Amino acid sequence: MMKPTLAAAFAAMIAITGCQSGGGSKSAVRSATESVGAVNPYLWRASLDTLAALPVSSADAIGGLIIYDWKSFETAPDERIKATVYILDSRLRADGVKVSVYRQVNTDGAWTDAGVDTDTGQQLENKILERARLLKASEIG
Repeated sequence: MMKPTLAAAFAAMIAITGCQSGGGSKSAVRSATESVGAVNPYLWRASLDTLAALPVSSADAIGGLIIYDWKSFETAPDERIKATVYILDSRLRADGVKVSVYRQVNTDGAWTDAGVDTDTGQQLENKILERARLLKASEIG
């Protein structure tokens, strides 16, 4: 089970990304389309937008893998999180994205693995899908 402070940090991150989901520039989506090979460009861009609060450690646009580095939030300084996003399809589908979230707590100066609410990854996947649909709709409209 996720601690309330970490849950608040994730809720804030998701709320912030919700504010960013209004529209999107066609040029941003086109540049994503040009740079992405076999993965869906909308899911790729939406993943970067949705998890913008986390620093990117590594990104493979051809393989569809984004690895985010550890980050602590002010509301929970003795906890840190990271995520990995897998874009699994070239089509914009509900099962085209998978998010894994990891959490550690600082115990006596050492970071140790801790549990994450199983719904957290699913909630982030839903936000990514919502953002991807908005990006696609803005290009069509």
